[in-house]
Amino acid sequence: MSTTIPPEEKSVSQTALQGIRVLGFESRRCEDMTRMLQRAGAETFVSPSMQEVALDEDQEAVNFAEQVIAGKFDVVVFLTGVGIRHWMQATAETIEQAELLEALQKTTIVARGPKPVSALRELKIRPDYRIPEPNTWREIVDTLSKEIPLANKRVAVQEYGRSNPNLLAGLEALGASVQSFRVYRWELPDDLGPLEANLQRIARQEADVLLFTSSPQVVHFLQVAQRMGIESEVRQGLENAVVLSIGPTTTERLHELKLPMDGEPEHPKMGYLVNLAIEAGPDMVQRKRAGQPTIIAKSSPVEVPSGEPSDALQDSLFMKACRLEPTPRPPIWLMRQAGRYMKEYRAVREGLTFLELCKNPDLCTEVMLTAVDRLGVDAAILFADLLPILEAMGFDLEYVKGDGPVIHNPLRKVEDLSRVQELEDADSQDFVLETVRKTRAGLPSDIPLIGFAGAPFTLASYAIEGGGSRNYLNTKRFMFQNESAWHDLLGRLARSVAIYLNAQIEAGAQAVQLFDSWVGCLNIDDYRRYVLPHTRSVIQAITPGTPVIHFGAGNPTLLPALREAGGDVLGIDWRTRLEEAWKLVGYDRAVQGNLDPLSLLAPMEVILQRTDDLLKQAAGRPGHIFNLGHGIVPQTPVEHVIELVSYIKGISTESS
Repeated sequence: MSTTIPPEEKSVSQTALQGIRVLGFESRRCEDMTRMLQRAGAETFVSPSMQEVALDEDQEAVNFAEQVIAGKFDVVVFLTGVGIRHWMQATAETIEQAELLEALQKTTIVARGPKPVSALRELKIRPDYRIPEPNTWREIVDTLSKEIPLANKRVAVQEYGRSNPNLLAGLEALGASVQSFRVYRWELPDDLGPLEANLQRIARQEADVLLFTSSPQVVHFLQVAQRMGIESEVRQGLENAVVLSIGPTTTERLHELKLPMDGEPEHPKMGYLVNLAIEAGPDMVQRKRAGQPTIIAKSSPVEVPSGEPSDALQDSLFMKACRLEPTPRPPIWLMRQAGRYMKEYRAVREGLTFLELCKNPDLCTEVMLTAVDRLGVDAAILFADLLPILEAMGFDLEYVKGDGPVIHNPLRKVEDLSRVQELEDADSQDFVLETVRKTRAGLPSDIPLIGFAGAPFTLASYAIEGGGSRNYLNTKRFMFQNESAWHDLLGRLARSVAIYLNAQIEAGAQAVQLFDSWVGCLNIDDYRRYVLPHTRSVIQAITPGTPVIHFGAGNPTLLPALREAGGDVLGIDWRTRLEEAWKLVGYDRAVQGNLDPLSLLAPMEVILQRTDDLLKQAAGRPGHIFNLGHGIVPQTPVEHVIELVSYIKGISTESS
């Protein structure tokens, strides 16, 4: 497939691959790869080169399930997420699923990498061992040789689309009795047109960079070239192009088939592969065509922070308050502290749609760093939006001037669930993760960065309503009439949000906030029945040690249930007094809030009077983070915000 971004939609930073023609062979994530490359200015042609097809007979999958239930295996090794899902589907009609899951809980489970971990998480199964990168058969054998005495153990291996004899032999060499099973096979895509078109481009030497994300792609690539009778021309075309491989297994297959390989990212993930193409591709193309060495083995063009906060960050007022530790004054940051009320923001935003701004890490970083510097707040929050994650899950999102966000293909029927694509990783949100990295790098060493995401209910409401709503009629109708489908939808959203937030933490965020902006439309019984389990699952999945701020707006009676759902800090909106809210959630939780944002439109003496009242309600207790009860509105005088921050920074808990 090939599409291009119209020139008027490109930002000035989207030129890294300008004039470079990039060919990819990814199938399941074809659209993600295309979008990532196009945003860097590449002329992009991504042609699916394989598909996973369930085996014609389910008997092998059923037999394996029966053996697991009978306790025939000591260890089960899952190699792929798609294999786990195919297996469960293939056995759903003949095997009692609860019995199978109970048997798996009693078995030692090994997951090869993040995708099988994600699939197991859907089944509420936590693997006992997770194989480290680069997740090849060698790491599996090495890990098990160190962690599990396999002599005389019975080991089952759920395989790829074809068998891996090296893995089976390696496990047998450790003394294990090994049985493998498959539930799907790899085949060529039904439509070979895009792949054949890419092979013709290579044969005509019209390709600059090629991206391979799996070894079967390489096999099918060459197989179709042979069918077309252009193998020699394709091989010659590769000599003049840069070939990048996602990891060791794919690289080995390229070498086996005597095809060139010029670079491999440090981490075997598609996002890192695309980043390697963006950062190093143009220089590599020039070097290769000049006959110079090009191999960048085991390197990554993007520095990924470890996620471990420095001592200065850990000792900051904000982080201490999150941990309920005493501070000389309450820390202050403000929701929507970078926004239309600031002329600097309006200048950056001019000429761009909101979605274009959100997808430009340089500009997102600029507006937040400007706000932090001008206001003097104690924490920064990532400049992003709640809804772009829905794009990656199959929803057509647009921000319409005057109307706000619009979903053009809302979910209204149970059948619509089939197009909701759960995230397996956060690569589709790479623009957000890059904003996290850039913002963290630009902040002072003692100013924490807060990542955020929409909570499952709020995201589901947008997805179902298709935009804003006064009564949430469509959302509640779907929730009440299709309870099973509702929980399916929220489960997919919850798992995707957890992956997304943890990726923000890995990229450099010190805390995260979960926004449930629309949950106030529910009563407490409906919240507990339809929402609480899913919000709790997100919070429980967050990287341990990372403070979670849980902010549910619109209905103070929900506060006890919001506490049950979890969070180190409970965000309080302006509709209830802070002292009453803190009693409801308990003094063993920190609280954030809760000045009415429209108070900032009042004269300064009124603002400070209301601020003093709020501080008296907090009574100097550890764990109060001063904030508004919602975001700053565009009509707010920026001078009022600056003076509020200055006032808070000038008081102390002893005087409040």
